[in-house]
Amino acid sequence: MTIGLLLLVAVVALTVAGLAHRVFDRLHLTDAQALIFLLLLIGGSFLTIPLYRGNFTVALNVGGGILPIALAVYVLTRAGTGREWSHALLAAVVTGAFLYGTAKVLRNFGHGYDVIDPMWVFGLVAGIVGYVAGGRSRRTAFIGATLGVLLLDVANLVELATTRSPGRIVVGGAGAFDTIVVAGVVAVLLAEVLGETREKLGGGPVTEGERPPGLYERNLKGGEDEEEKGGGEG
Repeated sequence: MTIGLLLLVAVVALTVAGLAHRVFDRLHLTDAQALIFLLLLIGGSFLTIPLYRGNFTVALNVGGGILPIALAVYVLTRAGTGREWSHALLAAVVTGAFLYGTAKVLRNFGHGYDVIDPMWVFGLVAGIVGYVAGGRSRRTAFIGATLGVLLLDVANLVELATTRSPGRIVVGGAGAFDTIVVAGVVAVLLAEVLGETREKLGGGPVTEGERPPGLYERNLKGGEDEEEKGGGEG
C-alpha cells in the first residue's frame, strides 16, 4: 500500500472516530460526505482512463485527477465568494509554478531524486505554498495545494506535446496521487494549526465573558461567514 493510500486510511479512521469533524466542517462537508469521498478516492486511485495514445500516451486517474477537481468545485460552489474562487485558482497556479521550478532544480542535480523521494518533496512544497498563496484559508490552501500538483502534470504533458518526446503521463496517477494526498494533508494541517494559534493569540475561542468585546461582537456579526467574505480563515 502506498503512502497516499495509508494516509487516506488514517483519515478515514479519524473520520469514523469523529476526530476530523472540525476540518471537514470548514470544507463544508459532513462526516458522512467526507467518508464517502475518502472511500471514492481510495477506490478511484485504482481506476485510470486512457485519453490519448500516439507518440506519447495520456491517461487520467479517477482518484487523483477527477475527484480532486470535483471536490474543489463543490467546496467553492458551496462556500466560495468570487474572491475565494480567485484566491483558490491563484494559489493553484502559484503552487504549480513552484512545483515546476522544483522539478527543474532536482533534475539539474542529476541523482537528486535518489536523496529523497520526490513525492515527499513535491507534497511538502505544494502544501506549504498552497497554504501561503491561499491566503491562509483552509479551503483555498487545500484546493491550491491539490490542484497545483495536477497543474504540474499538465505542464509535463505540455512539454511532451511541444517537444514531441515519447513518454507517458497519467494525470493524478502513479506518484502524483500520493503527492496530492500529502499536499492536501500538509496544507490543511498548516491552516488548522496556524489558524488555531492565531485565533488564540487574537482572543481564543468564542466564549462570552472570556473574549475581548471587539472579538465577541465580530462573532455575533458572522464569525466564519466574515472570514469567507474577507478571504481569511476558512
